[in-house]
Amino acid sequence: MNHTVMFLIYFLFNTFFVLLISPFFIGLIKKVKAFCQQRKGPHLLQPYYNLLKLMKKEVIYSGTSSVIMRVTPYLNLMVLLTASVCVPLVFIPSSEGLFGNIILFLYLLALAKFFMALAGMDAGSTFGGMGSSREMTISAVFEPAIIIVFAALAFIFKTADLYKMFSDSALSTLPFFDPLKFLIAISIFIILLVETSRVPIDNPETHLELTMIHEAMLLEFTGKNLAMMELSHSVKQTLIMAILINLIIPFGLTTELSVTGILIGSLLFFVKASMVSVIVAVAESSMAKSRLFRLPKLFMMAFFFSFLTILFEVFLK
Repeated sequence: MNHTVMFLIYFLFNTFFVLLISPFFIGLIKKVKAFCQQRKGPHLLQPYYNLLKLMKKEVIYSGTSSVIMRVTPYLNLMVLLTASVCVPLVFIPSSEGLFGNIILFLYLLALAKFFMALAGMDAGSTFGGMGSSREMTISAVFEPAIIIVFAALAFIFKTADLYKMFSDSALSTLPFFDPLKFLIAISIFIILLVETSRVPIDNPETHLELTMIHEAMLLEFTGKNLAMMELSHSVKQTLIMAILINLIIPFGLTTELSVTGILIGSLLFFVKASMVSVIVAVAESSMAKSRLFRLPKLFMMAFFFSFLTILFEVFLK
């Protein structure tokens, strides 16, 4: 099959698949957290119902807001969907060097975060400005750790192309419990907690409290704008989970375009991502939110494990 046609099929399938399943993992995390707290919790499909309800609501803008507040929801969703092209969930197309680059992926995530922080300040609310300030402070401290984590991945797989990493991981004959992959998995899991504003960094269930960060930046969004922001947040969570899953547990990834392979791969990815969601929920329920000035200790853990991975890769291999 022509590479262009294959990539087009991959682009359409990967984008549709990530949009379809991302809200489910948000609902699963909430359900498991409720179970851990001996509550009934919301329905597993509640995030889908919320998105549909918000799409029907009226959009209201603050009188002090500018064009930034209006374009940010569209821009965030488009940027995250573009980032989803860099991260194959089920099917790995042949890499042409156009997408899949780690640096491009990280810049897209940073761009979405930058505009979300701008929109948080644009409405002129106290909570929005506070949340944006905290988000940028945490990002400034944590971004060096993120760079080292992905640099360690590049050292392990000898490439900065995520397509090539996933392909090598799927075809690898290394043992399942590879020590280097285990170390880097811990760091990626910490990135997952930080980038999705999870405990102990932030509490996504918090509203109208002085401790909130992510939710503070979304307080002024309404209607379909809020729906797009929530959807883009769930897409980012799925993409980071996909990196963790497909590099550490690559079972189900396929490099051949076939209906059977894609169906089996989709089912396996759904199961693996559900398992990661349960682990995230249990981890959140097992710890309390940390004070802002204690967060660098968590960031240093990700930095240390990634730097240790690079040392092992350079000097022992």
